Amino acid sequence: MKHIFIVGSKGIPTKYGGFETFVDKLTEYKQSNDIKYHVSAIKDPSNFDKDNVEYEYNGAHCFNIKQRISSAAKAIFYDVDSIKFSLKYIKENNIEEPIIYVLACRIGPYIRRYKKKIHKLGGKLYVNPDGHEWKRSKWNKWIRRYWKYSEKRMVKHADLLICDNEGIEKYIHKEYKKYNPKTKFIPYGAETTPSVLEDDDPEVKEWFSEHNVRPSQYYLMVGRFVPENNFEIVIKEFMKSNTKRDLVIIADYIASPLYDKLVEKYDIENNERVKLVGTLYNHQLLKKIRENAYAYIHGHSVGGTNPSLLEALGRTDVNLVYDVSFNKEVAGDGAIYWTEEYGLLKHLIAKCDEMPIDKRYQLGIKARSRVDDYYAWDSITSEYEELFLGKESETKES
Repeated sequence: MKHIFIVGSKGIPTKYGGFETFVDKLTEYKQSNDIKYHVSAIKDPSNFDKDNVEYEYNGAHCFNIKQRISSAAKAIFYDVDSIKFSLKYIKENNIEEPIIYVLACRIGPYIRRYKKKIHKLGGKLYVNPDGHEWKRSKWNKWIRRYWKYSEKRMVKHADLLICDNEGIEKYIHKEYKKYNPKTKFIPYGAETTPSVLEDDDPEVKEWFSEHNVRPSQYYLMVGRFVPENNFEIVIKEFMKSNTKRDLVIIADYIASPLYDKLVEKYDIENNERVKLVGTLYNHQLLKKIRENAYAYIHGHSVGGTNPSLLEALGRTDVNLVYDVSFNKEVAGDGAIYWTEEYGLLKHLIAKCDEMPIDKRYQLGIKARSRVDDYYAWDSITSEYEELFLGKESETKES
């Protein structure tokens, strides 16, 4: 039995989030009986029950870790505490040759000592470097410096780096060539299956009614409400367009400095076509909303393989995607691309409004083919299992 300890997601079952969905699907689609997953989950102190730390989900052994602090550094403590719990569990259960798989590069300054402990127990340290977290504008310069330093240390000490985007893999080899990093490319996944909810489901009808949104009469955006996801450009260009459709934004915009800025510059609170509807954690309802969107607009400019883009390709026919290398790697010929060029997105929205139904249909086929051919969860799970079981030896070295 191969034991895999996954550290760094908020836990499963998931509400919403890239790493959380990844772990949920990795355990849901598990094929091999020779693998046992162990998954950490962060718990708010008010909800932490010391008598019920461990539980089972999707056949995985899950364990709750009590959140120590509420500041931005909480994830660092969480990852460290998760590794400590994993090492203790490995010792107590005499587990041989475990793999500890850390998602994201948050604990670089501390990873050397834990790598030694992992190796002492006969285990290996795998790391998913995620995207360029140190580029995100939401962090101040000191936190960005920490992220960059932490990334360097994680790359240096990992036994293997699993990259979900080829652009990130190339960056790792170029930026950290002196460490001769070993990498493996395994993409993130998505599904093309339709939502289990029907159009006339009360839950669906209630959501559309509550937000005054009509099926097929809106452009959709989903993602964190941060500057690097280009919400300002999209909103500005959309408001200049003559489309009669709405722009629906599913994001946690409350108390966001970006939201305050956009209210001041564009008066979006009083624009009936721009609708910020908050977050949504119901996967089937969100899938239905994607299916009913006239088009999806993706503005992410930082990161690797983005889950919201894959999910849009899987269920939305027309996708307007920000033109950057890692987005093009994912969407291929299944999307229409835009840049920050003045007036370009406005022009594309006008073209989309007039797009014949057969062209929309063909774009949808191409988008779903991208997901089925390269990002299906069953094949991705199979790749991971082959790697964990030592059946897949092809890795890249600088």
